[in-house]
Amino acid sequence: MNAFAPADAKNGIANATNRDVRNLANLGETASTSRVLNLSQIYINSSKEKEYQLKPFFRDSQLNKAILVKHTLRSNERDQFARARRTATKVILPFDPLDLKLGGRSILVNQMGFDSFCRNYFNTDDISGNSDVQILRLLDASPSLDPFLVREHLSRNGYRPGACYLKISPFDVQRMIGFANEEIERLVATAFGDAIVGGASVKLAGKILANELDKELWPLKKTLRMTDEEFSDGIFSWRGFLYFKWRHLELQEEMRKVLEGLASYQPIGSSDENLREYLKESRPRLARSIVNAIANVGRTLNVYDQAYHALVEGENPGPFRRFLLDGPGLFYELGENIGILSHIGSFWTYRMGQQMMNQRLTPGEYADILMDFEDSLAVVARTSGD
Repeated sequence: MNAFAPADAKNGIANATNRDVRNLANLGETASTSRVLNLSQIYINSSKEKEYQLKPFFRDSQLNKAILVKHTLRSNERDQFARARRTATKVILPFDPLDLKLGGRSILVNQMGFDSFCRNYFNTDDISGNSDVQILRLLDASPSLDPFLVREHLSRNGYRPGACYLKISPFDVQRMIGFANEEIERLVATAFGDAIVGGASVKLAGKILANELDKELWPLKKTLRMTDEEFSDGIFSWRGFLYFKWRHLELQEEMRKVLEGLASYQPIGSSDENLREYLKESRPRLARSIVNAIANVGRTLNVYDQAYHALVEGENPGPFRRFLLDGPGLFYELGENIGILSHIGSFWTYRMGQQMMNQRLTPGEYADILMDFEDSLAVVARTSGD
């Protein structure tokens, strides 16, 4: 494979900014898993694992240390694409994955010149059958990079990277422990008996969220009557729904702030009649779409809740077992909805948060953000049938 060289700039390769790399260096503490897939950190943590070596995410070793980011396009970046779009998947290849402060190179998937870059990078005239290129395009088509959506999306298209690549970030695991402990404790008590309580339950919750399937979890496997492979897949499924339930709760608070902002925010500057009319009509329309999207996620998660209660209330493991095996079929819809809502919440905070109140947007800038949100939520409406 050809390494990056200065000549790659003609194919759209750019130096990652110092700010980008400095922020990415702290991903383990601050990143949202729905916006970032940090293969560089996974390389540092898991490169000696057998699964990492046997089931790589990308075949190319340098690409397998990349950092992928769901990037909101700036106005000067949008003309780099053949069709109108507001977000893209940025691929950052660090010069040294052990020291991100040294910088790296980046490209946006499917920007103009992307095919030429791939032909040069992979040293081939035909990239149509290249699995790494196909995976990059699949990731670009996904609205979110959360591990459960990525696994299901790639699996549907014949790719199954090792589980070590698709874990909840340690930061999110710690934040989830408190939420997940009560739910896990009730189910674990069904499998282990009342002897497992308190600290022991918290310990098991940590193992389940971190995918540590050791002997301490065997009684749960026995209760659910699963083989080793089924149990591994089932725990991944369970972890996914715990993650989505946790994000659903967090998003309700995030969306409350967005809804309050939609009702109160006033841009500064003059605007024409068409722009004023759009801002007047779009705000209540956008608010309704956000409320509907949150409700759609809740209805999908209710399928999990019904199976869970059948086990902990009726001590009937059958529905929960079937759900764990079949549940990942719901990951794509959940991940898509939650990824879009996460984007709205995080971008609203970034552009409209308290620290930005002294830099008020013009009506045109504000309308641009609302159009981005409406375009994103249109995807939710199509998938949910609204």
